[in-house]
Amino acid sequence: MPKLGMEPIRKAALVQATIVELGRAGSLDVTVSQIAKRAGMSSALAHHYFGSKEEIFLAAMRHVLSLYGAEVRGALALAGAEPEPRLQAILRASFSPGNFRREAVGAWLNFYVLAQTVPEARRLLAVYQRRLRSNLLVSLRALVGDRAETVAAGIGALVDGVYLREALKEGPPDSAQAVATVLDYVAAELKQQK
Repeated sequence: MPKLGMEPIRKAALVQATIVELGRAGSLDVTVSQIAKRAGMSSALAHHYFGSKEEIFLAAMRHVLSLYGAEVRGALALAGAEPEPRLQAILRASFSPGNFRREAVGAWLNFYVLAQTVPEARRLLAVYQRRLRSNLLVSLRALVGDRAETVAAGIGALVDGVYLREALKEGPPDSAQAVATVLDYVAAELKQQK
């Protein structure tokens, strides 16, 4: 008879193992067996909890998005009401050590690949992109006026590009450099407004 309460613990272990395996492999070529082994259980149990590899990947991405969302909300709560500190808070949260570690970067990039063929992944990606855009626009409207949509699109593309570059380079991701890169772009856009 299974122990009561083990399902959420095992699911969480499988989600964490998926993130680590995606980051390690750098592709979606990760088997349920590899994920289950890392989580310390059988692949049959992994299939029992999630049904398919695709569902495990989606659960991992929901987890990554949940952590990212919580980080952004916390950063915005600390930033106050002024637009520039709020904008910086969003960017710092995007590249925080929790969100910008090798495994998370790998998971994000694989999520983009999955979104090309899996409707639920595409939907999750669209939700993330809308939230990022919305959060950026709140600050940017006060800072750059009519150019807010264009600047928000540029920042979103730059964030994605920095993640891509980090995935392709050797060594651990550099959060400070990533934030500085995007903030340089923001500073140039703000200077252009004046």
